[in-house]
Amino acid sequence: MRIEVDEPDDPQIAVFQGLRDHVLRRQREQPNGDMAGVFVAEGDLVVERALAAGYELLSVLIDGKRTKALPDAIHPDVPIYACTPGVLQRITGYHLHRGMLACFKRSELLGLDEALGSSRSILVLEAINNPTNLGVILRCAAALGIEAFVLDRTCCDPLYRRCCRVSMGEAFALPYTRLGNFPESLDALRDAGFRLLALTPGEGAYPIDELKVAADERVALVLGSEGPGLTPATMEACDDLVRIPMSGTVDSINVGSAAAVAFYALGSARR
Repeated sequence: MRIEVDEPDDPQIAVFQGLRDHVLRRQREQPNGDMAGVFVAEGDLVVERALAAGYELLSVLIDGKRTKALPDAIHPDVPIYACTPGVLQRITGYHLHRGMLACFKRSELLGLDEALGSSRSILVLEAINNPTNLGVILRCAAALGIEAFVLDRTCCDPLYRRCCRVSMGEAFALPYTRLGNFPESLDALRDAGFRLLALTPGEGAYPIDELKVAADERVALVLGSEGPGLTPATMEACDDLVRIPMSGTVDSINVGSAAAVAFYALGSARR
């Protein structure tokens, strides 16, 4: 259902407004914000993957001059707001966004048991608050055998627009949940039978390529934020400390790159 829009303050597209202020937008989409219950995805591929994952599509924003057909998965009754270049410039900061913006309804957050299911390899994240880093991590997780992920309460939103864009929507296929404060809430993972591996370049960690994992063993790889890494208390609560061997004078690499190496190493150890 196509609807022409030529005013940036049109109340019909209120859910798409304010995207240029990333900090404010993230606050508005939090549970206590005025945009709670929805998230915005950007790009045809990301939108298609959100639909494939079962998220309910509420509305779509496109360039009024768009000639490319919309994805077949979009139901004909969904409002399609076709905007003038001035409206798009006001909302996104540039004339053409990546094909489309789409507003989806959030699903209820899964409980821990439901999120973990029968997973053997999961990701646990502490204080990852950069959406670009989180997007990279989740795309690598989906590609390299991670079956679910768990966030602490300080991690940023995995459904934030930039995170979804960077992950190319791959993370939609991964079940996830949030836990309370670390390290206390890690006990729930240990009770579920997971061996906790803390990734750190610090002393006391052994090379991850020496990791031994039984085929049916449940393993949780625990990663911390860029720079500070995991807190000492969280590392103390883990069963093992593992590191990626470095050469030269480099002591660490970006957390997204480190995650990819660690996921591959875990998969290789299991095989």
